[in-house]
Amino acid sequence: MDSLMIGYLSLAGIGVAIYAGLHVAIALAGVSFLGVWALTGKAALAFNFVALAGTDSIAEYTFGVVPLFVLMGLAVSESGLGRDTFAIIARSTRGWRGGLGVATVLSNAVFAAITGISIASAAVFSKVAVPQMVAAGTKRSIAVGTVAGSSVLGMLIPPSLLLILFAILTDSSVGDLFLGGVGPGLLLALAFGVYLTVLGRFRPQLFDGPKTLGGADDTTPSALMLPVLGLAGVVLGGIYTGFFTPTEAGAVGAAAALILSFAMRRIGTSGAWRIAVQTGHITAAVCFLIVGASIYSRMLAFSGVPASVTEWVVASGIGPLGFLFLFALIVAAMGTILDSSSIMLVTVPLAFPITQELGIDVVHFGLVTVLAVEIGLLTPPLGLSVFVVQATLRHEGVTLGEVFRGAAPFALIMAGVLTAVILIPDIATGLIGR
Repeated sequence: MDSLMIGYLSLAGIGVAIYAGLHVAIALAGVSFLGVWALTGKAALAFNFVALAGTDSIAEYTFGVVPLFVLMGLAVSESGLGRDTFAIIARSTRGWRGGLGVATVLSNAVFAAITGISIASAAVFSKVAVPQMVAAGTKRSIAVGTVAGSSVLGMLIPPSLLLILFAILTDSSVGDLFLGGVGPGLLLALAFGVYLTVLGRFRPQLFDGPKTLGGADDTTPSALMLPVLGLAGVVLGGIYTGFFTPTEAGAVGAAAALILSFAMRRIGTSGAWRIAVQTGHITAAVCFLIVGASIYSRMLAFSGVPASVTEWVVASGIGPLGFLFLFALIVAAMGTILDSSSIMLVTVPLAFPITQELGIDVVHFGLVTVLAVEIGLLTPPLGLSVFVVQATLRHEGVTLGEVFRGAAPFALIMAGVLTAVILIPDIATGLIGR
């Protein structure tokens, strides 16, 4: 059996293993090990191959950016700064129907600039924004859908854990990807805000339900926005000006977030321990996935599959635009059954060489990938943000169907923004001068 056939059979084996419910990292590493064994005919070489690939994948200096940004995001989440951000923004948007929904989107955009994790945003604003929107008369499905939909900004507006993961998989610049995420992130936030404003104008009954006691908190000092904006400014400004590397920026941001949280007396020793444990859990999970992906990508390269697929795509005449649309469609479909990180780990090592041959900018490809992946957070049956919102509000009687219905328009809006980013690369690459 030739190398290409073994490579393609390995791809099929990985797909079967994942669909059968095997953990993605185990499927990638296990099948790749068998593939290398078949390619070399020697188990010892396959073991050495796996060990070397696994060690190299997490020994890089840039990998340190993962736990540092996770630590910063969790510290900010634990400190309650998301709640303060929403309370302050909500005061200025109560003058129109759908205003609290717009405040939720804007708060998520600000919160995304210091967290980088969508599920953290979904959990925080489920507790903070949904009760106030419902108390103000917003239909509950709209309220929960708004939180689930706008939570995706956490993985698009930098710093973003998915963009960091993409940079590791493609050996590209984290700083360039962060800068590239600004345009699509702001465009998506604007599109969400316009949708809610138009909905409030033409379907006011969705926002004029029975009022209960509650509403936006008028007691939160506006000055509490300064720590959030200052933290985002220091971290992202340091990266964009070249004063920090992304890894150094993560360290500065994590330290600043912890200092702020302790200084404001928002967390104590028990809270700090909880943050440290959660950071370890998330980092270990991401590390395990990256090791599996590294073994998988090296096995693919060894078998010659990426070169074979690249030749076929180039010869087909599909072109850069056609490939991006096809890739986005496949990724969005995979989002119905896999989580975001797993989709990237499976698809990017195979697709990235094709984009290089077709002349597609790596930042453009990265943002298209993240947007397509994020649509899966809102689509059934495995919409992770939807599940987080429902789990957080289960005691309030919120059902999965209710959240999925409310989030559906946001998924469609994301598809529209994704189309715009594919057709107009400058939305992603304009700020980096490409």
